[in-house]
Amino acid sequence: MSMTTETIVLIGAVAGALAFGGYRAFTDGRFTGTHRVRGGAEEPEQHEGERVLAGTEWADQLGERATLLQFSSAFCAPCRATRRILTEITEVVPGVRHLEIDAEHHLELVRELGIMRTPTTLVLDRFGREVRRAQGAPAKQQVLAALAEV
Repeated sequence: MSMTTETIVLIGAVAGALAFGGYRAFTDGRFTGTHRVRGGAEEPEQHEGERVLAGTEWADQLGERATLLQFSSAFCAPCRATRRILTEITEVVPGVRHLEIDAEHHLELVRELGIMRTPTTLVLDRFGREVRRAQGAPAKQQVLAALAEV
């Protein structure tokens, strides 16, 4: 029994799609460290360049303890689920604020922060420095665990 070239290509494509799907299912919504993190809890004036929202319309809207900064787009279903989860968390965790930015209308900030897809959620410390980042819709427990680090 001989396999045709088309069959081999089809099997390869299906295997590749399954591998990619498995990878995405494993990594979506997981908070990871970030290249923007710097050491210490110095005053914000010493780290003005590290403040994610410095010079933007949201710079003065940070939470007392932390800010959950969500980048979304209009037709993104996982963005709506992420909005709901982050809003629920801000209602029960004191000092935490949720800000949502439309990625399509703020492309310069998206490029500056290296946002590759929506939803992307950044956890900012009280000074506005990025501490953790998740691409995809995070679970409530993952967000709470990321906030525990702040």
